[in-house]
Amino acid sequence: MSSKSGEVTRLLHNWSSGDANALNELAPLVYEELHRLAGTFLRGERPGHTLQATALVHEAYIRLVEQDQPEWHSRAHFTAVAAHYMRQILVDHARRRNAAKRGQGCQALSIDQIVACSPDRSESLLALDEALTELSAAAPDKCRMIEMHFFGGMTQEEISTVLSVHVNTVSRRLRVAQAWLQSRMSS
Repeated sequence: MSSKSGEVTRLLHNWSSGDANALNELAPLVYEELHRLAGTFLRGERPGHTLQATALVHEAYIRLVEQDQPEWHSRAHFTAVAAHYMRQILVDHARRRNAAKRGQGCQALSIDQIVACSPDRSESLLALDEALTELSAAAPDKCRMIEMHFFGGMTQEEISTVLSVHVNTVSRRLRVAQAWLQSRMSS
């Protein structure tokens, strides 16, 4: 473990114990990693997306610090929770965008015109969120692993550590969850 990672983990534990100063020391240490994570999320979004990486980091950070007495186990755990919040922020953003599009000065389209249009990226994100919500209801551990791996960029070893399960279990559950999501998204 690098000294920076060890320092982050120490500060997370201190913050969990109620040390408000730990949060002030923690912010500059995790900002770069959160910004990288936000950039990863936004690379998959449509061109011209109105939410920028910095705004996504700030929104997620606000949600992280608003938690009542958070209990952080490690840097990887913190990153996983941040990834979950970023996904939720993007989903909320897509929902608001789609809600604003419906009925505001739009012309009625025929069925042929609708079929000819390609689906919007935000609609795909909403469909993925719907599928992940379904997966979460059926298998919360698999949903959490998908979030950590694909949205949080965490390795299977890091997920194994955060969830206290063997890395082979993580690998197997990720494969099952991916197959389930692919099946769900294609239908």
